[in-house]
Amino acid sequence: MNRIALSLIVSGILATVGNHYFNHKKEKSMKLNAGVITTKLAETKKFYQEVLGFEIRFESDWFILLNAPGGKDEIAFLLPDHPSQAKIFQPAFGGRGVFLTIEVDDVDTEYKRIREMKIPVEVELRDEQWGDRHFAIVDPNGIGVDVVTHTAK
Repeated sequence: MNRIALSLIVSGILATVGNHYFNHKKEKSMKLNAGVITTKLAETKKFYQEVLGFEIRFESDWFILLNAPGGKDEIAFLLPDHPSQAKIFQPAFGGRGVFLTIEVDDVDTEYKRIREMKIPVEVELRDEQWGDRHFAIVDPNGIGVDVVTHTAK
């Protein structure tokens, strides 16, 4: 009886390992980087660096690539109508209909810091029923920036 039980256990382990080994599919990996075409390149650079703490990853006279604190996420800004860019990457952003969400560890601290900098707050600090605590500001291009800490457990 012990030999049968041991055989069943070993068979189960081998089946599990074999199934994982032969049927394991590599998951797709993607990274999203956003880009905004703007005439306000200098103001945008200053805002993201000074207000949000982003760092320059690359910069030229017509393009900047910024890293969010922590270095994982990036956002690019470029001048409109640059001859090196395809036509779809030339018109300037119209200033409406786009928002970014920036997750932070302590939204209350960020809110206080932003207020002390005298940055206008469009959505005051508040708790949402779905478990976010957040506030929102607007960048020089009209992009809403939602600063959030997820509080749902």
